[in-house]
Amino acid sequence: MAGNTDQDQRYLAAVAEFGGAMQRLARATEANPERRRDLLQDMHVALWRSLATFDGRCALRTWVYRVAHNVAASHVGRERRMRAGAATLDEIEHLPDSRDLRDDHESNEALERLHKLIRALKPPDRQIITLYLEGVDAAAIADITGLSAGAVATRISRLKSSFAQHFQSGSPHD
Repeated sequence: MAGNTDQDQRYLAAVAEFGGAMQRLARATEANPERRRDLLQDMHVALWRSLATFDGRCALRTWVYRVAHNVAASHVGRERRMRAGAATLDEIEHLPDSRDLRDDHESNEALERLHKLIRALKPPDRQIITLYLEGVDAAAIADITGLSAGAVATRISRLKSSFAQHFQSGSPHD
């Protein structure tokens, strides 16, 4: 990728600070390891390209998350067109289950269940909860998504309640 030194330096700084968040977003977005690697690569390419026009009117963190989430949303759209549609937030409560949560003893299993729940969400809810889990506040999520801070806070509350019900229920999970 030939570019100017300033763009390269901004990219390296952004990846050093937010590369882990980009990896977690890719994992929350794509279950298949090969497609996940492709998604992460697409995020990095889009970020590098976008930094040529970064003018500092927003925080670098906001810029990186916006670029990465836009790439993830495009990926989800492509995947949805190739497969059956995703569940709505209301439908997620009725997802089929296959193992008892009470038998889970590994945090990796719980994390994978969380990723499955997140991947089942429609892109706006997926984006909001992923940003929330990265520690981004409602106001910053609103800047990234274009929603109001109140709408973001409401969605976060609903998502957290839905996830809590899934993790506290005695019903089996995939």
